[in-house]
Amino acid sequence: MTIKKVRKAVIPAAGLGTRFLPATKAMPKEMLPIVDKPTIQYIIEEAVESGIEDILIVTGKGKRAIEDHFDSVPELEQTLIEKGKSEFLKLVEETTNINIHFIRQSKPMGLGHAVLQAKAFVGDEPFVVMLGDDIVQADVPCTKQLINQYEITNSSIIGVQPVADEDTKRYGIVDLSSSVSEKLHKVKSFVEKPQQGTAPSNLAILGRYLFTPEIFKYLENQQPGAGDEIQLTDAITRLNEMQRVFAYEFDGKRYDVGEKLGFIRTTLEFALMRDDLGDDVQKLMKELLENHQILIEK
Repeated sequence: MTIKKVRKAVIPAAGLGTRFLPATKAMPKEMLPIVDKPTIQYIIEEAVESGIEDILIVTGKGKRAIEDHFDSVPELEQTLIEKGKSEFLKLVEETTNINIHFIRQSKPMGLGHAVLQAKAFVGDEPFVVMLGDDIVQADVPCTKQLINQYEITNSSIIGVQPVADEDTKRYGIVDLSSSVSEKLHKVKSFVEKPQQGTAPSNLAILGRYLFTPEIFKYLENQQPGAGDEIQLTDAITRLNEMQRVFAYEFDGKRYDVGEKLGFIRTTLEFALMRDDLGDDVQKLMKELLENHQILIEK
């Protein structure tokens, strides 16, 4: 059997970003910058580095800034050329030389419903779903790791990593039936946000999926679940009953930018890793901590 190449990625970006209000009242959460780069650009870069050729971003109301960011701005580019700012010109051009398409999710009906909007775009091909709340730094891009496993299994692959027992209530958790290798597992079922001590494992679904196109059959007929929304996890469970689904423990460090503390941590770590900022940020952090300690002691 010939395995179809994974060429397409779907990035749901229609959420309201309520955790970051009031900043997200007028700005898409996906455009909040980690230092000087919007969070969604890290996701796009991972897709491109993984060999993805076409990307569909599912947006909603008030998300026009995402489209503008990945569009060309001739006036800006010409100004940078005239002023000889080739380094900045390169940064701007990197955001436009990508095949990106957009579709709007008309109603906030959940992640499953957002993915369903990509049916015509995907057609009968396998595709990846990449959530913007998760940035992964790895020697081999996380999405590429899933593609590599798909080329072995010809099946849907869910990206997972271990989480602390007290954190299982924040994630979808996989219940494993058996292991194919140290990192690749057959899935028995999925449990959505189990309370501590009740989870079947500590392997959490962390924002990267690779699906065969059959997932759409189940999304189309999926009844609303938790929160009266179309849950992607419910559709994956039904897919797994008819067509095997695997969980793959991907390598790399995952950063959670979907909540405030994780966003701050990611910003600080990424700044510390930069050659142009690292030393100064380290000095600044030390100074701030020392000043804060003095204030506490007073």
